[in-house]
Amino acid sequence: MMKALPFLIFGALCALSILLWWPSLADTLRLALARDAYTHILLILPLSVALIYADSTMPSARPIWRDVRLSPGLGGPLLALALVVWNYVQWGMPYATEDVHLSLAMLAIVAWWIGSFIFCFGMPAFHQLQFPLYLLFLIVPVPESVLRTMIEFLQLESANTTRVLFHALGVPATQDGILVSIPGLVIEVAKECSSIRSSMMLLVTTIILAGLFLRSPWRRLLLVLAAIPLSVFKNAVRIVTITLLATRIDPGYFEGRLHHQGGILFFGVAVVGIILLLLLLRRSETHGARLANPVANSRESA
Repeated sequence: MMKALPFLIFGALCALSILLWWPSLADTLRLALARDAYTHILLILPLSVALIYADSTMPSARPIWRDVRLSPGLGGPLLALALVVWNYVQWGMPYATEDVHLSLAMLAIVAWWIGSFIFCFGMPAFHQLQFPLYLLFLIVPVPESVLRTMIEFLQLESANTTRVLFHALGVPATQDGILVSIPGLVIEVAKECSSIRSSMMLLVTTIILAGLFLRSPWRRLLLVLAAIPLSVFKNAVRIVTITLLATRIDPGYFEGRLHHQGGILFFGVAVVGIILLLLLLRRSETHGARLANPVANSRESA
């Protein structure tokens, strides 16, 4: 019974969170289903649960789960903080917009889940599973003002990169903000061309790959940061490819399947770039570990 107690308490705390935060959870689900920029949220909870299960069943985790202890002194303050934020969102923000309310409410529920985990299972278990637990923060929807800034950044940088690619291919091009002009055509990098959905999916994919296959914090950060220029680059490649096909082969490419449904192809190009960089970073990490532990290397060679 004592071994089951932490799991029972954890289940009760999670059930309580659903009762308290149900309106925010429902709003986030509706947002993820309705808006391209938030589609990635639908993947986060299943991915996190799957990674928690996988990490929990690893041989290195078995001693931790055999010695699980309640840690109210560590998890309790985080639970209290989550309740304070939830209460502030409910009653203390009369002039804040609905999107800010939702972001803070979802931030509070993730803090509640992590606090519940620490409360019930302790810090050793948290350290074992910290990556999938931290991954839960990706279900927090960014406020509209932040999202607008992200889209504007992608639009402008995609236009900049598009102009550079045209020049590299020998096509004269000029730029005025998000407008790129080539002979006989003016291209507007509209909000839809920012590919915010695929950019967010690429960022989530990169975070998961970095957490699974890299150990060095700075290498993880470098890989995640690389997703930003790769997102811009894939957008520009898509714009240039469709434009050249439409102007030199068939104008139907402007309204064809490649334009409206070909995003997955260019997303794949960016993922390949991420994987290549990941392999380089992983190789350098392995090489650095061997150099840092010459004794173990000499034993292996012996």
